[in-house]
Amino acid sequence: MSQTPIELDTVGADITTEDVKRARDRQRVQINRTWKGRGRSFRLLWLLIGPGILVMVGENDGPSMISYATTGATYGIGFFLPFIALTFAMAFVVQEMTVRLGAATKRGHAELIYTRFGRFWGFFAMADLVIGNLLTLVTEFIAVRAGLGFFGVPPALAVLGAFLVVVAAVLTRRYWTWERIVLSFAAFNLVFVPVAILAHPVSSQVVRAFFTWGPLPGGVTAGFVLLIMSNIGATVTPWMLFFQQSAVVDKGLTTADIRQGRIDTALGAVLAATAAIATVLATTPLFLHHITASNFQGADFAQALIPYVGQVGATLFAIGIFEAGLVAALTISSSSAYAFGEVTGRSHSLNSSLREGWPFYAVLVTAAGIAAILVLIPNAPLVFIVLIVNVIATLAMPPAIVFLLLLVNDHEIMGKHANGRLSNIFGITVTVLLVLAGILFGITTIFPHLLPS
Repeated sequence: MSQTPIELDTVGADITTEDVKRARDRQRVQINRTWKGRGRSFRLLWLLIGPGILVMVGENDGPSMISYATTGATYGIGFFLPFIALTFAMAFVVQEMTVRLGAATKRGHAELIYTRFGRFWGFFAMADLVIGNLLTLVTEFIAVRAGLGFFGVPPALAVLGAFLVVVAAVLTRRYWTWERIVLSFAAFNLVFVPVAILAHPVSSQVVRAFFTWGPLPGGVTAGFVLLIMSNIGATVTPWMLFFQQSAVVDKGLTTADIRQGRIDTALGAVLAATAAIATVLATTPLFLHHITASNFQGADFAQALIPYVGQVGATLFAIGIFEAGLVAALTISSSSAYAFGEVTGRSHSLNSSLREGWPFYAVLVTAAGIAAILVLIPNAPLVFIVLIVNVIATLAMPPAIVFLLLLVNDHEIMGKHANGRLSNIFGITVTVLLVLAGILFGITTIFPHLLPS
């Protein structure tokens, strides 16, 4: 993939290290397709899952989990449970399109923007993503520091350890290995489920919330609007488009694999939504006991929950915050590197050798390194930063979806895999909802007197 991004054809391109590694992975998939034994479908899915689960669970990052924790502590069981489920349904609608785009075009998101809309928009999309990702990466390392801080790990050691994990995963120089390493970390996102069980939520209230979308204590306030934006930004963000499409390409998925790609994405959405809702339920005892979470950091939430979920529950909560930051640091840093390589025409694959892909790896490690250093600045207001980062992500999403819809409706590059009427209706609906959320946030920011404080 060292060719310039302007060309959509690769005829005559030199065979690279990444081509050889990807061909080996595809050979395993092809062998499984022709295998007639029992469990064939499951084995095939196992080989092809990864990008969808990683993008969804990766978006359950440090800022997201702290946003959900703040939501539970502020509003308890009610409106936000079905709302969070809705945001993950929106995320599936958006991310399913990236699966088809990557499988049909064999090109990453930034590369397609460069190719179809020109040099300016290609570099604009890349720069916008890299800057936004850097801001988000800072919060991921803050989450790592906060989670490990519960166990008494010094901030510098926690951040350095997480950074070294990012570097070690990259040094495998093998997409398959990197993916499975990150998936193993991502599994710990579900530790929020036992914490929620230990919080003993009233099941009838949980069920009622999904059917009635209530209650909403205090009504619509400025704080409620901020959490609405934050929870949307905790689920649907621009980096997800770039990461999943590039990962689909790096993994070598073809149009024959689109069905498994959809299942992968749906499974990721269900797992991530489960963990997110569990986090709200886990912190509901703070709401019930009128404990304000406005100044809490990740470790503070875990510490405050000890009387209600016990030491075991608090320990699991802290581990979950750490895991959320670490997985996101691994995935978000790679999305920046993918976009850089795709727009500049450099090698952009986790299958690349160090010699062929050193600019790709340099961007990935540098982005993580800068964020890690910035995190060590003392007295960072964690909750405020993570909420604002999620709000920024929400405001940046509508333009990103417009590009996505234009690409996925381009029959020249998509052929029969272009969007149908129903997909466009869903995609446009998601865009309109995000725009309306942005307008609501803008109005309440400019005219705060319109809502109670």
